[in-house]
Amino acid sequence: MDLLTLLLFIPACFALNMSPGPNNLLAMSNAKRYGFHTAFFAGLGRLTAFTGMIGLTATGLAVILHTSEAVFMVIKIVGAGYLFWLAYKLWRSNPGKTETLATDDKSLLDLALQEFLLAAGNPKAILIFTAFLPQFVNPDKQTSLQFFELGFTFLVLEWIAIATYALFGLYLRQWFSQPHKRRLFNRGCASLLASAGLGILLTPK
Repeated sequence: MDLLTLLLFIPACFALNMSPGPNNLLAMSNAKRYGFHTAFFAGLGRLTAFTGMIGLTATGLAVILHTSEAVFMVIKIVGAGYLFWLAYKLWRSNPGKTETLATDDKSLLDLALQEFLLAAGNPKAILIFTAFLPQFVNPDKQTSLQFFELGFTFLVLEWIAIATYALFGLYLRQWFSQPHKRRLFNRGCASLLASAGLGILLTPK
């Protein structure tokens, strides 16, 4: 990836990673109940699911990006629109609505499996990989290597997000549960996503 692509990708990707979805809330809940290290390593289940999704996305879309510039432009526009939609949903989300996740006593393997199943069963996850990652791929260069770089970066940032939410679970759960602070956090993520969408539209291939 060139520097401009990287500067666009990292903040937008991290905003997606940090969005308060079900997996991140699960990490926060697990940390509160079982401790930071257990919640952190249980996140490997989520990363395993995402790795499979990234591999499937790269295999299918690499062919498309090489064969049709028109299809590439459609994917680019749809992907930017998807980022704008995510930003809108986050901006308008109800900060008073919280998700509670009841759990029984579980082993680390059980918690990792729970993370895996929650990630694999989330339809938004595959949409992220099919509508988001291709925006940062240049079809005139080796696409498989670019997908590997983007996917690896996504997974690293996702694990940072897991650690961050686990810390929230230990120290900041009360702060993060306050509606006006959840709103501020959501709108910060929304602003990053919208900026990335605009950058995608304005950046030539």
